[in-house]
Amino acid sequence: MTRLSLFCTCLLTAAAVALTPVLAGPPDEPRIINLPELEKSVGKKGGSIDILMGKSKDIRMMTVYSGARLVAYDQTFQLQPDLLKSINIDSNKSFTLHLRKGHKWSDGTPFTTEDFRYWWEDVANNETLEKSGVPQQMLSNGKPPVVDIIDSHTIRYTWEEVNPLFLTALAGARPLYIYMPAHYMKQYHEKYADPAKLTALIESEKVQNWASLHKRFGRQYRPENPKLPTLQAWMNTTKLPSERIVFKANPNFHRIDNEGTQLPYLDQVIMNIVSSEIIPAKTGTGESALQARYVRFDNYAFLKQGAEAGGYKVLLWPSGKGSEMTLIPNMNSADEGFRNAFQDKRVRRALSLGINRTEINETIFFGLAREGGNSVLPSSPLYKDEFADAWAMHNVDKANALLDEAGFDKRTSDGTRLMPDGREFEIIIETAGEQSQETDILQLITDHWKSIGVKLFVKPSQRDILRRRVSSGETVMSTWEGLNRGLATPDMNPEELAPVSSVQAQWPVWGLHFESKGSGGEAPTDEKVKRLSELYSKWRAAGDRDQQTLIWEEMLSIFTDEVYTIGVVSGGLQPIVVSNKLRNVPEEGIWAFEPTLYFGHYLPDTFWLEE
Repeated sequence: MTRLSLFCTCLLTAAAVALTPVLAGPPDEPRIINLPELEKSVGKKGGSIDILMGKSKDIRMMTVYSGARLVAYDQTFQLQPDLLKSINIDSNKSFTLHLRKGHKWSDGTPFTTEDFRYWWEDVANNETLEKSGVPQQMLSNGKPPVVDIIDSHTIRYTWEEVNPLFLTALAGARPLYIYMPAHYMKQYHEKYADPAKLTALIESEKVQNWASLHKRFGRQYRPENPKLPTLQAWMNTTKLPSERIVFKANPNFHRIDNEGTQLPYLDQVIMNIVSSEIIPAKTGTGESALQARYVRFDNYAFLKQGAEAGGYKVLLWPSGKGSEMTLIPNMNSADEGFRNAFQDKRVRRALSLGINRTEINETIFFGLAREGGNSVLPSSPLYKDEFADAWAMHNVDKANALLDEAGFDKRTSDGTRLMPDGREFEIIIETAGEQSQETDILQLITDHWKSIGVKLFVKPSQRDILRRRVSSGETVMSTWEGLNRGLATPDMNPEELAPVSSVQAQWPVWGLHFESKGSGGEAPTDEKVKRLSELYSKWRAAGDRDQQTLIWEEMLSIFTDEVYTIGVVSGGLQPIVVSNKLRNVPEEGIWAFEPTLYFGHYLPDTFWLEE
């Protein structure tokens, strides 16, 4: 429910009138980027760079790279206003957002609270557009906020109970958009559009109804519509499909440098769509000024060899994942023998102890990765050695003793252990096989596990098929990347550590139970998993950062000590190819979707070309 003031009513009436074009430029109250504090140089405006992507839907990467959010993470991963001028927070229950005066969309139309009202009333709460209701991040204990529009630049969201998801959702790599360019989108909404024109558009675009039209032309995360106004640093100017997508600088971007020059410095970013298999080769000949996506660590030697001729340098940024690859035993497997085995922490711990991470590190990562389990990284304020090192040392004797104790003490003539039900302990690991290094790691683990009497077989699959098999209980073990939030802070959602979703491969049935609010799946039977669920609920109700920190630490302690996932190494290095002419790209960074938004955290609007 929204309470609108008399002012707001007048505002809505005015919004229906065509706005007079305004001059381009930053807001009256811009965000100032102090480059010396970031050890960056003041740049020059102008120039164009090329980047390479493997599919047209990678257009969304420009939204990730650009990094403009209502609130964003600073260099210490604390949240700060970005698109917003400021925000007032009361006990994580009430959030008052203040917009920058004079801030405009890329087409010159003022960015005001009408854009927030339109999304909340006419999109999020419109059953035709959002059949499942408002986003979960806008609910606290199942209840939406009261929304008060104070004036054209101030809006308040108030929940009865705390909502710790709100701010981090706004700052996400795929952010929660609580605003839309209302002046543009109303032409596709049945409440505002001329019926005849709307019908003609539905027919010409060959869509089912006005809702399909509204969704197609209103995607902000995937900016396929070149006419959709944006607040990002660069705006798409190319109608899709196209193999050459041109992004031009937003003339109304909200950031300026410390000398008053409006950002971004670069006039243009050109995204070229090519086959992903040839991106490393094209990068090696200098066809991309800034490339990391579709380039792997095993391309490093080739890229270094071509650096001088290609006019670029190759940086190495550590990955922000909790582990480069994780083995995930399915404690909810439909196979009773494996279900019982993997619900026994002695078995999970033994399998982890049986892995020689030092050999994997030396062989696959040239000794540059950090050996350990699946946990947060040293750059996270939540990091502790005890979390990363839990049951991650190579100890064959201890592993064998744990398996004997768990009832796997009988063996065949070739040394393979027998499960309590009499079958050989043969684990089929299902994998999407999307990274070549995964196959090499699994081959090494196959040899390691022979020394503890466990056979390993690899079954490649496609990502969608693997997810379906996980959810249906058909898998006994699978592989995936480690924690997405390897750089977690206390105010980030600890959902990866508790059963909250049916796609979590270690406990899909327990996750479904939470996801469906008890109508599907089964409640957890493992006592420690029950505790994780309790802690997750407590985090959702936590009113301050200190409470959140304590909850995160206990969850990490349980998650790593119980070895619900088996990490291998973290901090695998990502090659970052940078043109010799491109300035202000940091030598050191962390390559992660969240919270660094890949390049977005490092302010690409400050990158500039020296000709």
